[in-house]
Amino acid sequence: MNKTCLLCGALLALICSGATAQETPDPYAKARAIIEDLNRISAPSGVQESYKVRIGGVDQWLSVRGQDRANPMILFVHGGPASPITPTMWQFQRPVEEYFTVVNWDQRGAGKSYAEADPDKVGQTIRIERYVDDAIEVATHLKEKYGKRKLILMGHSWGTIVGMRAALKRPDLFHAYVGIGQVLNVRENERISFDYAWERARRENNAEALKEMASIAPYPGDRPITRERIVIARKWPQHYGGLSAFRSESGYFFRGPLLSPEYTPSQVKDIDKGSLLTLGRVLPEFLEVDFSNLKRFPIPVVMFLGRHDYTTPAAPTVAWMDAVDAPYKRIVWFERSAHMVPWEEPGKLLVSLLEVVKPLAK
Repeated sequence: MNKTCLLCGALLALICSGATAQETPDPYAKARAIIEDLNRISAPSGVQESYKVRIGGVDQWLSVRGQDRANPMILFVHGGPASPITPTMWQFQRPVEEYFTVVNWDQRGAGKSYAEADPDKVGQTIRIERYVDDAIEVATHLKEKYGKRKLILMGHSWGTIVGMRAALKRPDLFHAYVGIGQVLNVRENERISFDYAWERARRENNAEALKEMASIAPYPGDRPITRERIVIARKWPQHYGGLSAFRSESGYFFRGPLLSPEYTPSQVKDIDKGSLLTLGRVLPEFLEVDFSNLKRFPIPVVMFLGRHDYTTPAAPTVAWMDAVDAPYKRIVWFERSAHMVPWEEPGKLLVSLLEVVKPLAK
């Protein structure tokens, strides 16, 4: 979902990789079994499927869950790149499944999909447009397999880039688009995020933060946004609650996959491998993303915005929503959230989906 997030994921993977399963018993196995039992969908009308399907020439994993197959279907496009929702969906998604069928898709090179193809070959395909075409193929597959006329398309963070472009390219596939932690203008997002952290550090006289941020200032400025600069630029806004509101760390998310019944310990390690595979390859394209000049959106658009999000700050999205012409548009503010809206306010997420989004799926 952003560079610092991925680095935290990399550290987690290194911590978890110290021993093989043969050397040390899995300390999380019993906890995973309990979570798996709690989240089992047993209703005759329901669906609980996890399978891989050939998308864009690469096998990619889908998780499909819901209490009633007749409910509207959400295709949830994860962030990162390569930061899948599947291994942490157990933390927030179960109530949503009462009213929607939710599909989580591990994108090429991400999560469970990482081990399905030669990383070197997949690496050659890592382009934003390829992800967009994959999303369209996934949506088409789901429509046909589950008999849906259209889907609700929902993206988080990086996934909002893929989601918006897929909606623009194939609006006929979707009832509506929902952006969570929307990426609207990357360079403007970076500037706002940096300025926020700088001001917080100045007020609190955080000498370490000020020294590190001064080394890349002005940011982003006219210099290239390198990996080294973006790591520093993201570190301090997240320290000041820009990733998870009122928290300096987000261990619940980065360590959550260890308890996922959907992932083996080996697949948890693949999350970090996927991040390392994809991030550098897509970063130049990512940094040029700018939807601010898009004047019309072809389907209803809803933005779920965290009031304290300084990972993808909301101001550019608010300005765009004020100006864009769309069949329907709505902003829903999450006052106790930053970037991780589904995890931070899962109750309001459900209520907002029911009150605002579900009526659009007619």
